[in-house]
Amino acid sequence: MKVTVVGAGAVGATCADNIARKELCTELVLLDIKEGFAEGKAQDMMQTAALLGFDTKITGSTNDYSKTAGSDVVVITSGLPRKPGMTREELIGTNAGIVKGVCENILKYSPNAIIIVISNPMDTMTYLALTATGLPKNRIIGMGGTLDSSRFKYQLSQHLNCSPADLNALVVGGHGDTTMIPLIRYATWNSAPVTDFLSVEQQQQIVNDTMVGGATLTKLIGTSAWYAPGAAGAALVESIVRDEKKLFTCCVSLEGEYGQNDICLGVPVTIGKNGWEKIIDLKLNEEEQAAFNKSADAVRSMNDVLKTL
Repeated sequence: MKVTVVGAGAVGATCADNIARKELCTELVLLDIKEGFAEGKAQDMMQTAALLGFDTKITGSTNDYSKTAGSDVVVITSGLPRKPGMTREELIGTNAGIVKGVCENILKYSPNAIIIVISNPMDTMTYLALTATGLPKNRIIGMGGTLDSSRFKYQLSQHLNCSPADLNALVVGGHGDTTMIPLIRYATWNSAPVTDFLSVEQQQQIVNDTMVGGATLTKLIGTSAWYAPGAAGAALVESIVRDEKKLFTCCVSLEGEYGQNDICLGVPVTIGKNGWEKIIDLKLNEEEQAAFNKSADAVRSMNDVLKTL
């Protein structure tokens, strides 16, 4: 099994580190455009192998896609990170060219790869990857909702004073501060609805804090977060390579599901060896469906920018 992570920055390196520690593949390639950067990160990680007890071989490459040949899964993290005050929409012009180029180069050497997109704006970059490559839709997966759902569980755990691992909670819709939809009505604490333990005010606070989770961290640390995004990417890789059929919220192509077409948006899906394998059709109430439709409209507006590039 071979996995490639494109982009050796904070998110990419964290994702690769998680993949190596869990021994999700025998060979891991870290690729970056900056001279020597990926090679250095790869060596640094390999020097932890004796301490951490993993046998994954990690190789770094400066923009040499031939070294990625035969990859089963490719994670794309490359692109400019979001700076304080910058919206994901402002990233489209630059990152679209980067992501399209990465996809083209990857598929030259790994035509059967499953692609996981982390680059922002994630919904639009996932749509671009799908339309530019012409790959079967199940092989293009946007990571965003996986991260947002983890942040949702964190906020819930803080209010419930419980383990995040005991929570099931989903965020659907776009991967943006105003487009994501934390479905607190569906959230459970070991099968018990969390709404049984939280006041209406607490529920609204949790939803609000989840929606600005990324912006909060950007303000605090001066750039986009990396530990949780990297871990979210690795979790998807794990479910693919181990064929776990785990349920994640991911940005995938919709063809009538949730009332939407010609768009990639976050919905619950099962992830296995074929990529995303099944969309779970939650029965949204009228308010939730309206929010989902509004989220789709906002993402389409971002997608429309691609037509001007």
